[in-house]
Amino acid sequence: MKRKKKERQELLKQTLEANPFMTDEALADQFAVSIQTIRLDRMELAIPELRERIKDVAKQQLDDVKALSPEEVIGEIVDLQLDERAISILDVKNEHVFSRSGIARGHHLFAQANSLAVAIIDDQLALTAKATIRFTRQVQAGERVIAKAQVVDIDLALTKVNVLSYVDHELVFSGEFVMYRSNDREPKRGEQK
Repeated sequence: MKRKKKERQELLKQTLEANPFMTDEALADQFAVSIQTIRLDRMELAIPELRERIKDVAKQQLDDVKALSPEEVIGEIVDLQLDERAISILDVKNEHVFSRSGIARGHHLFAQANSLAVAIIDDQLALTAKATIRFTRQVQAGERVIAKAQVVDIDLALTKVNVLSYVDHELVFSGEFVMYRSNDREPKRGEQK
């Protein structure tokens, strides 16, 4: 059933408030309209394109990265709660893949996960002491990798961070990172120094 423009735009607004990372293509499929119709609706509603929405969400939700500069993070951090969780997005482009196969080079997926594991640390110094990683499927040019990091253990000078990377809800990479920290932070309630 085709919706009226006003109703569609209201639903579009609600949908993007709930999930600002939806592409115009996914929205067009969801509302059974053309991509151009979605773009026109977004323009009328003053809703920015995906890249700008990602930046807006990142500005609202980020703690300050302490262990490295934001330019050193591989991918774009869209959520960061120091010593808790973080999310980054990496759009795989031609420069990330092997020219013959179009398959992403593994070091880019590792770099995204590793830099996220560094960024999540609430300390001026964070270094990777150990990493156990697993690639579960190949990633192609044009795919979007969403890496989700979770701090699972904080001990005196070490922090354990698990990172899971997905393409369209399919796991493509997993890693367990043991991160060295200088321990210049105040312990949170319940932690020992």
